[in-house]
Amino acid sequence: MLRERKIPMRTCIACREEKPKRDMLRVVKNAAGEVSLDFSGKLAGRGAYICNSAECVKRLRKYRLLNKAFSCEIPEKVYARIEEEFGAK
Repeated sequence: MLRERKIPMRTCIACREEKPKRDMLRVVKNAAGEVSLDFSGKLAGRGAYICNSAECVKRLRKYRLLNKAFSCEIPEKVYARIEEEFGAK
């Protein structure tokens, strides 16, 4: 008898909705304090998730939500990179 796999759920820091981890982009801050995009979902460090919607990406930048999630100043280029990624999709 096969067991059903549990789908990991994560909360978007922009809209606060819970969605499957696979459908979201993970932004990670490592021990050295560097912030990067994590496409594999496996990088070490503190993670924050953003869902795949233009509305959430706009809100992320407007309210500088990564600064709040990681309790530090996030460079503007990180926000620009996230917008690039979602613009390509």
